[in-house]
Amino acid sequence: MREYKELYIGGSWAAPSHDRFVDVVSPHSQEVVGTAPEGTPDDVDRAVAAARHAFDHGPWPTMDPKERLAAVQRIADAYNARQAELSELISTEMGAPLWFSQVGQVGATSMALAAFLNFGAQYPWEERRTGFFGQDVVVRREPAGVAGMITPWNVPHFTTISKLIPALLAGCTVVLKPSEEVPLSVLALAEIIDEAGLPEGVVSIIPAGRDTGEHLVRHPGVDKISFTGSPTAGKRIASLCGQDLRRVTLELGAKSAAIILDDADLAMTIERLPLASLLNSGQACIAQTRILASRQRYDEVVDAVTTMVNGLPVGDPLDAANYIGPMVSQRQQQRVDGYITLGQEEGARLVTGGNGMPDGLDRGWYVRPTVFADVDNRMRIAQEEIFGPVLAVIPYDDEADAIRIANDSAYGLGGSVWTSDVEHGVDVARKIRTGTLGINQYLLDFNSPFGGYKSSGFGREFGPEGIEPYIEYKSIALPLG
Repeated sequence: MREYKELYIGGSWAAPSHDRFVDVVSPHSQEVVGTAPEGTPDDVDRAVAAARHAFDHGPWPTMDPKERLAAVQRIADAYNARQAELSELISTEMGAPLWFSQVGQVGATSMALAAFLNFGAQYPWEERRTGFFGQDVVVRREPAGVAGMITPWNVPHFTTISKLIPALLAGCTVVLKPSEEVPLSVLALAEIIDEAGLPEGVVSIIPAGRDTGEHLVRHPGVDKISFTGSPTAGKRIASLCGQDLRRVTLELGAKSAAIILDDADLAMTIERLPLASLLNSGQACIAQTRILASRQRYDEVVDAVTTMVNGLPVGDPLDAANYIGPMVSQRQQQRVDGYITLGQEEGARLVTGGNGMPDGLDRGWYVRPTVFADVDNRMRIAQEEIFGPVLAVIPYDDEADAIRIANDSAYGLGGSVWTSDVEHGVDVARKIRTGTLGINQYLLDFNSPFGGYKSSGFGREFGPEGIEPYIEYKSIALPLG
């Protein structure tokens, strides 16, 4: 049982502005595993005031970038020292299978920290170039200001680090509003940041609900918003930021496709496909839940995918042998179960899974891993993000048809191409309108920009491009001659 009684406001632990605390319920046992305060607009006001003062009058924005880099290194060191504890905490709180918490939650966060430290050490914060008229021009990259950040529950540390660290390296001050679903893990992250000893006011972490998040987006003291979450919320945030010309980046939903070409090694494909399609029990924006197979090999692919899904152990997320855990909440369980019902009503063929609890489980917010075949790409189960362990196998006529189907989506975040000819796979990938793809695998690469086309949002995270959303460019032209 982990209990927090305070929020992290302006670089210090402080009592919340109210006496409301939320019970954190395990999605596996349905028992209370912790308590934490839920932030309010009043708490956000205190945090923004501290961040505004720290940016306008404090040392952080004008500090030598090497000093900010050293502070981030302290965060990384403290984080790495607690990896085992943090992995177990995330699995307990939101149900991620322990293997994924170790590799894709905490492990990936550690690797992302290392990548940003590398970029920060090499980043050209100020450079001189020759101007059009022959004079020297100083081009500076300066911090964008107070950055408000809203992060989701599915990968709480990873999505936080993707925003927080480049903002800190740039010299921004930060007010972070994580999801109220995961207060324990994000307040544990606040402990680590506190240990790093950043100046007063530089970071605040206030887990809270949507109303408090909208208050942060609207706050006149905030210069920049970064959001990861649903397209519906993203549209609302973009609208609010547009009214005030507030800078904004959005990382939203997806319905990514894995294209299995006829020359693919099917055994290798099926071995690697779970990591592309069912990571985090399907609760991942990059999950490739549309499996595209040619009519020539369609039955073979459906059988192989079905055998793969049936072989994935489902159960207690703290049991390292289990590949699939519960959904984060009863609401999410009901949402996914509703899509399984919808798929059958739309006429898709249920091959395995379906409604109800997985065999051997009598409690927890679980969903049976499900495969639909004979799916038309116009069906809602092929167009809408389900965010659960539900795969749709869609037939295509030829390669051009596969590309058409992959692109026939409101989204464009991830994807993959499976083939024995890697260079040809790259040619196919070039024709897919999505921000990231893999050939015979899907791995989010921390040295490269991550983000989406179309309704998957705009802006990029990771790589040196991940620092760009948190800077402003300034050009200083020196005298002619």
